[in-house]
Amino acid sequence: MEDKKPLLTVTNLKQHFKINRKFTVKAVDGVTFEIFPGETYGLVGESGSGKSTIGRSIIRLYKPTSGEVVFNGVTISGQLSKKDTTHLRTRMQMIFQDPMACLNPRKKVMDIIAQGLDIHHLYKSQEERRVKVYQILDMVGLASEHADRYPHQFSGGQRQRIGIARALIMNPDLIIADEAISALDVSIQAQVVNLMKDIQKQTNTAYLFIAHDLSMVKYISDRIGVLHLGHLVETGTKEEIFSNPIHPYTKSLLSAIPQANPIVEKKRVALTYDYGKSGIDYNKGENKHLGGTHYVLATTEELELWKK
Repeated sequence: MEDKKPLLTVTNLKQHFKINRKFTVKAVDGVTFEIFPGETYGLVGESGSGKSTIGRSIIRLYKPTSGEVVFNGVTISGQLSKKDTTHLRTRMQMIFQDPMACLNPRKKVMDIIAQGLDIHHLYKSQEERRVKVYQILDMVGLASEHADRYPHQFSGGQRQRIGIARALIMNPDLIIADEAISALDVSIQAQVVNLMKDIQKQTNTAYLFIAHDLSMVKYISDRIGVLHLGHLVETGTKEEIFSNPIHPYTKSLLSAIPQANPIVEKKRVALTYDYGKSGIDYNKGENKHLGGTHYVLATTEELELWKK
């Protein structure tokens, strides 16, 4: 990975929301990571840690407070020119969390999926448009006759497939999957994740996979970033994170994963982590390199203590 050029580089990204004159929510506070072409970067953390905000800031649904985001060699964090906006909107797509809320109930599936093609004029005839939609429907496991139906006529899993098809039809380099499976049944989750892996093999698309479910993140991701209170506290390959967690928050997250073996599950001890009582200050910590792609946010004293 190191000799490859990153597809996306996020440097010291901050996203603050001013509530009133005295109070500002620091949803994302100085996050740095890279995503390489064709890889899946999993972003995990509890609710409210800033995962979805990072995804929305990268794709410019929010304007970043500060920091730099470089995508395909183009800086997309500042003022965007028309050319840069087109580059961003065609080469990066998002799959949203709620498959019903993100689909227009008044439009047929054909028009929902082809919306990006319509906006950017990426077809020469109506026949070409129809063929492209049918091809992408087939890729996500839906039939061509589904194109003439409305979103309410589909199940949750099928709606999420429509959301994936809408993102894929633009043939993007990066897809941000914002908890794309959390609203689905467990059996459907596996189908959708396997579908995303198959599509990645075919198209070499990179994913920023945002999720709660650590076992699913381990299954789909190449590298993982652990987010807490807007700070990336630990990042590394899935082997580095799962086999050798260093940060107390990462350890507490991993200890909460239920085990399939009832004998092991009975003995499992979930570790607790309270940032307020821990004495840790994320703003004082630095990214310490532990070897490979493994980094942890810590001061030198904290790192020595956690390694023991």
